[in-house]
Amino acid sequence: MNGKATTRVVIVGAGFGGLNAAQALGNAPVSITVIDRQNHHTFQPLLYQVATAGLSPGEIAAPIRSILHRHKNVEVLMAEVTGFDLERRVVRIAAQSGEAQCNDVRNHEAQDYLENPAQEIPYDYLIVAAGASHAYFGHDEWETFAPGLKTVEDALEIRRRVLLAFELAERRAAAGEGSDPLNFVVVGGGPTGVELAGTLAEICRHALAQDFRCIDPRRARIHLIEGGLHVLPAYPEDLSRSALEQLQRLGVEVLTSTMVTNVEPGVVHMRATNGDKTMNAAVILWAAGVAASPLGKKLGVPIDRAGRVLVNPDLSLPGHPEVFVIGDLAALKDSSGKLLPGVAPVALQQGKFVAKLIRRETELAGTAPHSEAAPRPAFHYHDKGSLATIGRSAAIAQFGKIHISGFMAWLAWLFVHIFFLIGFRNRILVFIQWAWSYFTYERSARLITGSTNLPGWNEPRALNAAEGEPEEMSAVSRK
Repeated sequence: MNGKATTRVVIVGAGFGGLNAAQALGNAPVSITVIDRQNHHTFQPLLYQVATAGLSPGEIAAPIRSILHRHKNVEVLMAEVTGFDLERRVVRIAAQSGEAQCNDVRNHEAQDYLENPAQEIPYDYLIVAAGASHAYFGHDEWETFAPGLKTVEDALEIRRRVLLAFELAERRAAAGEGSDPLNFVVVGGGPTGVELAGTLAEICRHALAQDFRCIDPRRARIHLIEGGLHVLPAYPEDLSRSALEQLQRLGVEVLTSTMVTNVEPGVVHMRATNGDKTMNAAVILWAAGVAASPLGKKLGVPIDRAGRVLVNPDLSLPGHPEVFVIGDLAALKDSSGKLLPGVAPVALQQGKFVAKLIRRETELAGTAPHSEAAPRPAFHYHDKGSLATIGRSAAIAQFGKIHISGFMAWLAWLFVHIFFLIGFRNRILVFIQWAWSYFTYERSARLITGSTNLPGWNEPRALNAAEGEPEEMSAVSRK
């Protein structure tokens, strides 16, 4: 910055909403500080491809600094936000032992961060775009046995469990302990659950089919559990029905009107219309619920049951026009009274909308922001359509009254996601990778890293030297 007094904008979260707000303000007469726990932006719609070994993390993520480095008025801080003081207009961040990661110490906010032991960052405008995480409906202990999919770390853990299940099954079969089919259970029939189930079915029947000698991955069973009447319930009934048919063609066994009542290591307990059931599973994946970031509660304003902040039509907080909440953390209804969905296009548009408001008010009022003399417009979401992929050449798409299923919908989904993927290099890599996978069925990122333990699976014991036979080892499908 040039040392002149400027309007200070703090953006919490570098997801779709926060990142687009920062980019839209990149050449505005404001000083911007972006705070995120991670040093990278993740293209969440493709996380399932990392979880199922189709892509590597670096192909769907990019460093925040790299994305914003051309905007000289933007500073990036890798830090954990712990709270807010709306009256004093400061953001509190967790104290860290090391130096702040500053790429431009001329930025006054970054320098204050280095020198301020209280770890507070002042603002004139605040944009909170902290996103959402998994929801286990009051049973957070289930997360250990059924991981969700929101971050790169989640995707790598799912990949580890899925690939490890086959390796342990091969080891068990090689030891003469039988080769029962592996069971994979995906809880939740929304877009994430459908993507995971469909892709798991594909890799079992194609990518891994010829790679093992003692087990047959094609015998693996993929179960998708949905508590409602239909999979993809947010879509029209004809598209939901088409999604079900495409899943079944891929070999996924879909259980609707089935509620999960408990999750234990390797076991799912369910309640269906015909009574209670128990299903054993080598791997359990959670895609059934979403909860807003806990930062919403720390703003001290009303929130809904999912933890989303009830915002004004202009996305600001009641009583605090200088504070905006956008993306998955914001609860706002459209003109028909329906809550806006927590999807990337909503966050993208909200980020640009808020940036435009701040730019306009800053230019009109100099360093005296949020003048009440000029009324603000309300945010209106322009729905350009929605897509959900199911598997290879299988997807559904809705563009207004136009409904598409199958290969054409999958092709539309493919190009839309590549277009919005951050970075030219990433787009080329992902396109080449997908083209290769489409023609060869290969999954190129099949690496198992970290622990070799799997919940619900006991390791085989050593061979009994006297008898020359393996001792007891628990089966994947426990009785």
